[in-house]
Amino acid sequence: MDWKNITDLNFCLQGFQVNTLTLDGVSPLHEACLTGRYACAKVLLDNGANAQAVSADGATPLFNSCSSGNVACVRLLLQHGASVHTDHQLASPIHQAAKNGHRECLELLLSSGAQIDLEIPGVGTPLYAACRAPAAECVELLLRSGADVGSGCGQISPLHAAVCAGEADIVKFLLDFGADRASRNAEGKTPLNLSAPDSAVRFALERRAPCFLSELCRFCIRRSLGRPRLHRTSSLFLPHSIKNFLLHK
Repeated sequence: MDWKNITDLNFCLQGFQVNTLTLDGVSPLHEACLTGRYACAKVLLDNGANAQAVSADGATPLFNSCSSGNVACVRLLLQHGASVHTDHQLASPIHQAAKNGHRECLELLLSSGAQIDLEIPGVGTPLYAACRAPAAECVELLLRSGADVGSGCGQISPLHAAVCAGEADIVKFLLDFGADRASRNAEGKTPLNLSAPDSAVRFALERRAPCFLSELCRFCIRRSLGRPRLHRTSSLFLPHSIKNFLLHK
C-alpha cells in the first residue's frame, strides 16, 4: 500500500479491516506512524485502528512515532489512548524519543506520565540514552524535568556516556546538575579516566571547580521536591532570583 496519498485510505470506509496485521504483527497504523503520515494515521484511528497494537518485536505505533519524530502523530496517539508505558523492554517510546533527539516528542511523553528514570537492562535510562546518542536538547529537557543525573545503565553513569560520546556541552550540563565526577563504572574507571587527552571533554571535567554551597543546596532542594513537584517551584514564596536559580534559569 502506498501511504503517500490519503486517497489510498478509502478502503477504510469500505469495510476493510484497519487492524489487519502482517506476519510480523505490523499494522497499517504502525506503518503510517513510522513514516510520519499524520493524515493516514488519523484516518486509521478514526476508523477503529488499535492505538495499542504491538508488533512481533514489541513496537507500538507510539514507539514508531517517536522513531520518526513526528510530534503530531505522538499527540494524536495519546489523544486516542495510547499508553506511554510498554511491556517490551527494547521498544520504549521515551527511550526512543530521547536517543533520537526528538525533544518535542519527549516533552509530550513526559507530560503524559512517562517514567523519566525508567532503567531498562542493557539500555539504561532515557537520560543515559540521550547522553550516549548524543542528543543535547533531550539531555537538557530531561535534567530540567527532574531526571536523576546519576542514574544510567547499571554502573555506567550518564556522565560516563557523555564522555565516551565526546560531548563537552553535555558533560557541562550534567556537572551543572550535580553529576559525580568520581563515579566509577564496573571496571573502576571514572569519567576522567575515559576522556581523551587534551580533549574538550577532559578540559570540561578538569576545570570544573568544587560545587559552591549554594549549588549543593539547590541539589538538595530539587531532590527533596522531587520531579512531580518541580513545576511548582515558580509558585513558592521566594524571590524570583532564587526561584530561577532553583530552576537552572
